[in-house]
Amino acid sequence: MANVDSIAVAPAEPDPTPRPGQASRPAAQGGLSRVRALVAVAPAVLTDGAVIAFALFTVLYHLAFLGDLRPSVTFRIWLVACVVLAVVAVLRARRRAPAGSTPADSAPAAQEEPASARPAADRRLLVGVLVAAAVAAVSAGLANTSVNVSWWIPAVSGLLAAVGGLLLVRQAWLNGPTPTPAAPAPTPAQSAYALVVSVLVGISSFFMARNTPDDVYYVGKSVWIAERDLIPLNDFLFSENVLPSMGSQPPIPSIEVFDGAFANVIGIHASSALWFVLLPIMAVLAVLALWRLTHRWAPRRPVLAFTVAIAYLYLVAGGDAALGTFHLPRLHEGKGMFVSAVIPLMWLYLTEWFDNRSRRSLLLIVALSITAIGLTNTAAIILPMLVGAAGFAMLLVGRWKAAVVAAVAALAYPIGSLVVSRLVLGGMSATGADDAFFDAAYTYRRTLLFGVVGVISGLALWCGALLARRRTPALLAAGAALALSVLFVPGVLELLSALSGISVVLWRVPWLLALPTLIGLLCTVHVPAPTPALRRAASGGIAVLLVASFALFATPMWSPKSWVDVHDRPTWKLPQQRQAIAFWIKGLDRPQGLLLAPKTIMRTTPIVTSEVRVVLPRDFYLVEYDLNSQFAKDRLLLAGFADGADSPTPAELTPALDRLDVGTICVYNGNRYARETVPQLGYQEFAKRKAPGAMTCFRRIG
Repeated sequence: MANVDSIAVAPAEPDPTPRPGQASRPAAQGGLSRVRALVAVAPAVLTDGAVIAFALFTVLYHLAFLGDLRPSVTFRIWLVACVVLAVVAVLRARRRAPAGSTPADSAPAAQEEPASARPAADRRLLVGVLVAAAVAAVSAGLANTSVNVSWWIPAVSGLLAAVGGLLLVRQAWLNGPTPTPAAPAPTPAQSAYALVVSVLVGISSFFMARNTPDDVYYVGKSVWIAERDLIPLNDFLFSENVLPSMGSQPPIPSIEVFDGAFANVIGIHASSALWFVLLPIMAVLAVLALWRLTHRWAPRRPVLAFTVAIAYLYLVAGGDAALGTFHLPRLHEGKGMFVSAVIPLMWLYLTEWFDNRSRRSLLLIVALSITAIGLTNTAAIILPMLVGAAGFAMLLVGRWKAAVVAAVAALAYPIGSLVVSRLVLGGMSATGADDAFFDAAYTYRRTLLFGVVGVISGLALWCGALLARRRTPALLAAGAALALSVLFVPGVLELLSALSGISVVLWRVPWLLALPTLIGLLCTVHVPAPTPALRRAASGGIAVLLVASFALFATPMWSPKSWVDVHDRPTWKLPQQRQAIAFWIKGLDRPQGLLLAPKTIMRTTPIVTSEVRVVLPRDFYLVEYDLNSQFAKDRLLLAGFADGADSPTPAELTPALDRLDVGTICVYNGNRYARETVPQLGYQEFAKRKAPGAMTCFRRIG
């Protein structure tokens, strides 16, 4: 016993023989530490990896034109390249990681930044900015409602608030010390929360369907590519890649090609590939992009700010231009992913670049710019505004070299690719499609909305710089607010339209803001309170008020007023009856020639198959081919006949049917005039569909 006691208490060398469970504890703790570290960095790894991967595909897609490669070949090359890059990244990460430590272990935890930590500012200027911001937000929210408010009031007061806010954060930058680190790393718990939310959003994408007319082009192009393994350089909706391309060409965006090539290689329908595989992935990435920027910019309580931002996107939809509408319901369109994921990531990467000026940050800016133009041509319009706003703000604090480098990195590929493609491939200039124009007041109303929600959006816009984390985030938020405030001055958008030749997309200029993040920052305002618990309670109360306002005064994403149908099972983003009719027509023994059917069915058919060519995929696109041409008049005449809206005579119908080579006519049984007239035009009945959606089809005789 004496020997045992002496062994137990002596500070001598430990017994080399491990006791049961003793050796496993350090290993288990090490394994848990590694898991926590992986969870903490997972949002960054996933989003950065996705940006680099899609940028790589976009470059390969553009290079494929030189070798005339099929999309499936490009996709396979991309897969191999991604595997190689992933292996290299893992090996480099292991080589750089110090023994016994992980990034999450060494990163400082996120802590509340007290008001006293901020540099002292001119109180009179601060009060003036707050008053001007309040006037701008309230008057902008009331403009174009029952209250008659001149747009000059929010325009001028907003511009004053933006200028004053920029002066305040510039003064804080010049007078305040540089924080080390510039921002805390996310904790494993914070990242886990963001990952869970992103997965839930991805799951919800299966059950919400918004039928948007643009899908006939975007999804229809993916279907065309998947079924033919070719890239249409000309029109593919009205002809078999023969007619001149529409104004959206040259085909710089690669997202539709990616979807079509993916479906072709995997062997599934392109619409299923998009809505059942790629859309949930896009939703996860968009949510994580929002989380990363919100965490970087929030001075305190980033999880709460992120939660409010997600609530804003889900609860504020309704209109065709609200950011909530462009999130989950239209995320599968390139422009939806651009505004929902690329915009927050670009602000994040610019923040990192101006903070550390590392080659990694610059590489990510370049990759994201390629990703942006791979999603939508709109990137060539919005990115210069965004980067210009950030660069101007950094010029005010003497960072002109970093601003110039960032501008070149972010704009060289998008603008260069458009210029080269126009010179090499040409393409029509959009004429009629660009005739629509929305002034500053209506642009605010469409995107930032009006009423209570419009006031909240205005507060986020003009107070965001005062709420964001000090130095780079605050300065960039101030630059964005100033840029948009200038654009909101009456006459500026008109001048920009006249100089650039574009009109219809200028209502998208508010996209340069990271508005959901700025909305979330409203609940991080420092509320004077004697204890941290009371300050946290006050922030929670503000968050509850914001979410309640969204729920009471806005239209949620899942509402029929948002043109969204909620299903109890995963579905395509189409009205189910139209989808069933389109598949039924596809299976019929049809003669050669175009299909004439009701407009909604003809708009659905290209999303189902490219094998059935229709008379009028979408009447809006006829403006690209001159509405006064016989080409357009024939299609509008026949479509009105098939819809039952018009009753043209057989003498009027026959020449149009012959000129367009219509082989099959399908009409609803309720269209009695069409059912009685079609046999007189040289067609015979050959198929009937029972209700619901009862329809009769006729085929050309001879």
